[in-house]
Amino acid sequence: MPPLVVFLCTGNAARSVMAGAILEAHVANAVVDACTVVTAGTHVIEGMPMSWRTRDALAALDVSSPGHRSLQLRADHVAEADLVVALAVEHVTYVRRVHPEAAARTATLERLARDLAPGPEPLAERVARLDLAAVDLEPWEDVDDPAGGDLPVFEACARRIHELIGVLAPALHPEETRS
Repeated sequence: MPPLVVFLCTGNAARSVMAGAILEAHVANAVVDACTVVTAGTHVIEGMPMSWRTRDALAALDVSSPGHRSLQLRADHVAEADLVVALAVEHVTYVRRVHPEAAARTATLERLARDLAPGPEPLAERVARLDLAAVDLEPWEDVDDPAGGDLPVFEACARRIHELIGVLAPALHPEETRS
């Protein structure tokens, strides 16, 4: 089974959408093996499309997510997720409070890009070694929310997420051991 990665932001209209679409583009371009991606939010009006600024910022990276509709994070998402990737500290705090059973598999994209190393072990083992439920959350971990900004703010956010996904993507699957 490919790993299930849940990207989490507040409204599921910008940051988590960008992260999910960018990872799916990596998968489609065979940068990483297959994985299943879900995007969700902590405070969502369900069924809404992404903002036009999100769409245009993704298009500037040659990425799209045409069928996106906003989705509230659900218990089954966190129960089935191999990894919950939050776009800000507040989203990790939300998971720790509302879904404590997933705290050990939840961290910010910034932290995971820095700390989750590729390796021959399964993803679950590498994530467990990070002891994510006990990590002190820090302000540097936030990907700034572009909400309310003009298109250049959304484009800068998408570029930052693209950089971080480029680092994280190879760590989502065990490296093949060479003999």
